Amino acid sequence: MNTQPFTISPIPDDIFAKMQGKSFKDNCTVPREDLRYLKVLHVGFDGKTHIGELVVNRLIADDVLDIFKQLYEAGYEIEKIRLIDEYDADDEKSMRDNNSSAFNFRYISYSTKLSKHALGLAVDINTLYNPYVKYVDGRRNVEPANAEKYTDRSIEFPHKIDHDDLCYKVFAEHGFEWGGDWEHAKDYQHFEMPDEWIEKSSCRKM
Repeated sequence: MNTQPFTISPIPDDIFAKMQGKSFKDNCTVPREDLRYLKVLHVGFDGKTHIGELVVNRLIADDVLDIFKQLYEAGYEIEKIRLIDEYDADDEKSMRDNNSSAFNFRYISYSTKLSKHALGLAVDINTLYNPYVKYVDGRRNVEPANAEKYTDRSIEFPHKIDHDDLCYKVFAEHGFEWGGDWEHAKDYQHFEMPDEWIEKSSCRKM
């Protein structure tokens, strides 16, 4: 397969303009120079090759590019990989549309803590089929809201990420932690770098 379109670059001016006030908000604490723009190929649910776009932290850019190369070469299906700015950086809209994305300066749902997405250190894959499930004040919350039927992980269905899934295996091989393994909540779409790795990498690449 031709993997030529797999590229990493500093954020181009036209892309950065699209990000303004959306994923890159006025209070963003991550400087533009710490982010990278990735173009990747992916196999869509239609079986055809598509070009995807992602923004990630420079610390994980090489790893993420390699992960998407491996998934593409294996024919792993990812429906959409669009910048979340196409959804006005609205995570719910992006997830409802089963979009896979990375950087978005935002807080963790129902908290005042910055998400790893805010640092460009997390990637979400096939979000509709792999929802975020958390109990808040005794009430069960599912994101996206239209993903209720995919919350029962004991049944088999297409595009489900679990420990046997190639997506999980490839991200894990690159040191990512999976939200499906969390105890306080379940985020089946979510892969992020652990804090310890980030601290070591930041020191190494300074």
